[in-house]
Amino acid sequence: MVFSGMSFLFFFLPALLAVYYLLPALLRGFIPAASLRIARNAVLLVFSLFFYAFGGLRFVLLMLASILITYVCGLLATPERSKKTQTPAMIAAAVLCLGFLGWYKYSGFIVGSINSLGLNLPVPGVTLPVGISFYTFQTMGYIIDVYRGKQPAVRNPAKLALFTSFFPQVIQGPISRFGDLSATLFSTDRITSADISLGLQRVLLGFFKKLIVADRLIIAVKAIVSEQGGDRGVYFLVVALLYAVTLYADFTGGIDITIGVAQALGVKVKENFDRPFYAVSTADYWRRWHITMGTWFRDYLFYPISVSKPMLKLTRFTRAKLGDGFGKRAPVYISTIVVWFMTGVWHGASWNFVIWGLLNGAILIISEECTPLYRKFHERTKAGQLAVYRGFQIARTFCLMSLIRALDIYPNPGNYFKSIGSVFTGFGARRLFDGSLLHFGLSAADYIIAIAGTTLLVVMGRVGRNEDVRAVLSRRPAAVRYAVYIAMVLIIVVFGAYGNGYDASQFIYNQF
Repeated sequence: MVFSGMSFLFFFLPALLAVYYLLPALLRGFIPAASLRIARNAVLLVFSLFFYAFGGLRFVLLMLASILITYVCGLLATPERSKKTQTPAMIAAAVLCLGFLGWYKYSGFIVGSINSLGLNLPVPGVTLPVGISFYTFQTMGYIIDVYRGKQPAVRNPAKLALFTSFFPQVIQGPISRFGDLSATLFSTDRITSADISLGLQRVLLGFFKKLIVADRLIIAVKAIVSEQGGDRGVYFLVVALLYAVTLYADFTGGIDITIGVAQALGVKVKENFDRPFYAVSTADYWRRWHITMGTWFRDYLFYPISVSKPMLKLTRFTRAKLGDGFGKRAPVYISTIVVWFMTGVWHGASWNFVIWGLLNGAILIISEECTPLYRKFHERTKAGQLAVYRGFQIARTFCLMSLIRALDIYPNPGNYFKSIGSVFTGFGARRLFDGSLLHFGLSAADYIIAIAGTTLLVVMGRVGRNEDVRAVLSRRPAAVRYAVYIAMVLIIVVFGAYGNGYDASQFIYNQF
């Protein structure tokens, strides 16, 4: 089941909202007020497991196994326990939960890579459970926080089960921390009409991004890449640009629906994006894009590696042999490469994602090494104070990240690098103007709709840099507000791009 699918829109979500709000209303007066939230959480847990069951009943059992392991190991990993109990419990949770992820996501990739060396091992025929990367990171973050003493162990297994399976975020994030999500997930505060209204507005924005922009442009992206030679020369730049916009609209649209549905249920979920296409550098981009993933890798992988005993020994050695400057930076850069290698692997079990991760890590390191030069340039020229220069920085970062992100759609990295080379050997600019772009599944009207939708998102990004667009809209007269809502619904219904059977396509990040 996908958020933008008909079964979710017309059956699952209405049924959930009806039961979620009517059941406590019917019980009010018969049970204590504090128990009303328990009733709602029970509804959420049942619906969350039912939602996940659409991906396969056996995968629900796998998730429940992960929850049970996390619950038991969490109780044993608290600082109150002795190290003889605490450390083995955390290791056991890591081995088992990450083992599930490794088997389902990476066993085929590992065996296939070994077979490429000349062996003929049987490739495991496993199906990747939807969302396993996200909920595994959530459970591992919880265990590590318990081990560090930053999070008390949860005594109620139903609470841990709801935290792990909470359906709005289980498919594509955000990757929540227990302390953050539990503040509202288990709160007894009353849900206001403003929460419901603002949440549904956010959902509407998500549908707009998904159905007007993402599901339309992905048609051309797939057609260009699949056509023999279609992704060469100028077409490679076209597909990189289209895919960058597609992925942004698809992923942020899904996150908008996640946050909006959660808000309508009285639950606050972390923001996962902060206008990433306004980033002025690669580092700035990754502070704005998929924020919860970046902070997870930073807190649970980068910092532990960079301050580990082997890394401290390496620091002392390199400072003694190569000087203080390089000695201080070498451990940081090694940790950066390890983290970005793992980030690439997390995104996908194939070499294109490994290369994608390593390229990001390398660019971050090069940028860090060049920082003193940038500072001198800015001090001497005052360029950093110029709007034109900032525009150049934004455009440069967008183009660079779009070119690297195009690796997502090239399972064979060799084809990716050949396509980059063809930009210099056979650009073919005339193909932009001879009508060839109309041969990739989109009409001129489709391109106009996609460009108009993207332009609207850019404008909303500018308006929303200081204040949420919904807050701006809330101050307008009721007639204006409802006119905007009705117009958005009509635009989505009339101009939305729908897949086979008038159902929306899967979200791109579902595969991760």
